[in-house]
Amino acid sequence: MATVHKTQTDRPSATRTSRRVPFPVVDEIARHCADPNEPNTIHMEIHLPGKIRPDALRTAFGQALSKHPRVLMRERRHRPFARRYEWELTESPHGDVLRFPPCEPGALAHARRRALDDAPALNSAPPLRLEVIEEPGTGGCVLLFTVHHTALDGPACLRIAATTAELYSGHPASAIPASPLRLPSRPAKRSTSLPRPAARVAAGRPGATPGNALLTAELAIPPREPHARYTVNDQLLVATALTIASWNRRQGAPDRPLRITMPIDDRDRGPAMPIGNGTRLAEITFTPADVQTTTDIGSLLHDTARHTRALKARGHAPLGRGVALLTAPILPVSARAALTRGVRRIMAPWTSTTLLSNFGRIPYPLDFGDAGHADAVWISAPAAMPRGLTFTTASTGGRLHVALRWSRTLLGDEDGAHLLETFTRQLAATETEAR
Repeated sequence: MATVHKTQTDRPSATRTSRRVPFPVVDEIARHCADPNEPNTIHMEIHLPGKIRPDALRTAFGQALSKHPRVLMRERRHRPFARRYEWELTESPHGDVLRFPPCEPGALAHARRRALDDAPALNSAPPLRLEVIEEPGTGGCVLLFTVHHTALDGPACLRIAATTAELYSGHPASAIPASPLRLPSRPAKRSTSLPRPAARVAAGRPGATPGNALLTAELAIPPREPHARYTVNDQLLVATALTIASWNRRQGAPDRPLRITMPIDDRDRGPAMPIGNGTRLAEITFTPADVQTTTDIGSLLHDTARHTRALKARGHAPLGRGVALLTAPILPVSARAALTRGVRRIMAPWTSTTLLSNFGRIPYPLDFGDAGHADAVWISAPAAMPRGLTFTTASTGGRLHVALRWSRTLLGDEDGAHLLETFTRQLAATETEAR
């Protein structure tokens, strides 16, 4: 973990001594598995009650990129038998990554579509873009970031947005809460047998074209029992598991264990936050008995809380030791890419069922001065197959903002709407039945 983390920091000393950074494990695996039909993008939209001054934003955004030099990178061209992909750090952006599309009806829907369909180029720095979206008859605007997930993750983009806000408003943010202390836990017993294949999200009525689709919702944050040992994150995990189980029963899919991937971010979120792909992935398993229609949700919440506490306290490589071996620079990257894609196809049945990425309460004020504080933040994670479905949540202004994203080769628009409605209902059930 320490070795990977070191390559992902944006310390000034690193940029002075070398202009090249080898791809960390997470970046390389994402690069190997790239699929043009399902661009590997993260979309993040920040809703503001007022209008942005274009020149002031352009200045602030440019300064923010300079303050986080690790984001000003592009993929360096490699020789045919090169053993590593490398990022090349640059002094300034290549081209204009800040855009102001026309103010017109449906502008936000069009911008969301671009965020899901059109990934920023990896060979041009930085691997992200920012669009300022306005629609007629609205008093505010939306800052919509599109990030290439091969290079950056959601928390890193959010840190860049926070720095942009501070520079735009001229109001430095107060101290950012430190990352939660992970208490030591007993090591889990390791199984020597291959786990059973995880349940897949049952296919619905997919669309005619590939790519991802997206729905968003604003919900109340589910309250908890006083002094409850479980967290909102545990409630979200349980709601996700119950949603998939309900959907699969509706589609007549066989009962199998559900495995939900949960990103964990231990980085300092202050101005020196390491920029890159810095989260590690853990998996929460729910057995068929856990998610029956007669499930005792209160007990399931407490069992889930014990499991998540143990996983958060246990450090491990971002994608596990097996993946680290796949990226060892023994063979040329072209050979490793073919091997990685082959292993991915073979291991598809053991891939987790879905991903829940919970950002929790946004730790930054996102104060854009005359344009106001952010009153909503939606973020969505890519939903490539074989998972084909992701849930991403964040809390802003005392409200929960949910993004459901799915692969159009797996589900159709009506399927997505049904899943979001089910998730909303199941999340409410974690409140009422846990009392």
